[in-house]
Amino acid sequence: MSTVKGKLYLIPNTLGSNADKYATVQLKATIERLNVFIVEEIRSARRLIRQLGVMKPMEEIDFRMLNEHTPRQDFSLLIEPLLNGHDVGLVSEAGVPCVADPGSQVVELAHDAGIKVEPLVGPSSILLALMASGLNGQRFTFNGYLPRERAERIKKLKQIEQLAKSGTTQLFMDAPYRNNQVLDDVLANCQSSGKLCIASNITCDNERINTKTLAEWANRKPDLNKMPVMFVFGF
Repeated sequence: MSTVKGKLYLIPNTLGSNADKYATVQLKATIERLNVFIVEEIRSARRLIRQLGVMKPMEEIDFRMLNEHTPRQDFSLLIEPLLNGHDVGLVSEAGVPCVADPGSQVVELAHDAGIKVEPLVGPSSILLALMASGLNGQRFTFNGYLPRERAERIKKLKQIEQLAKSGTTQLFMDAPYRNNQVLDDVLANCQSSGKLCIASNITCDNERINTKTLAEWANRKPDLNKMPVMFVFGF
């Protein structure tokens, strides 16, 4: 094992747009010199590398898989190159790593091993939606995915509504095929005076970000089926 440890770079991926929309000089330079990447999906990592114009042959890159099926005991293999002195990039499937995205356990191991961790700038659907919502950005909570079962989802939405009334903006999301069901449940179970920002396809050419009261949304419901959506709720 090398006495000199590598550095772990946290590398954002696109939210569906071309990487040119957000790529920084630092991001491209970092990817150009790295030969080891921890990725959730190899195809999306390769796409990011190509979009940034990095001409490195893909067969020269060591892609190491990390997803919800990766056993905890395999995490030590993921950071092995770092312990041997090689810099490594942790690439998100979409958006920034470790925020509503796998990777935090690898970062935790890196800290435990005394490995320097450097996050790079890139798009976060959570922060972009909050920024554009017009709702309170001083106090907010990201609730992640809502429960799949409808009764539990409605219960969670009522809790979210109470927290929003206290002045804490609430963000949540769901699987794209359940977006319309989620919207219906919000409209049916929360006060019509509440405000809901629906941010869909963030950073893409068909991006739509609008904030309206629930009463206004009820009069003109959008079709959100199979779209990536971030919901932002407040009063």
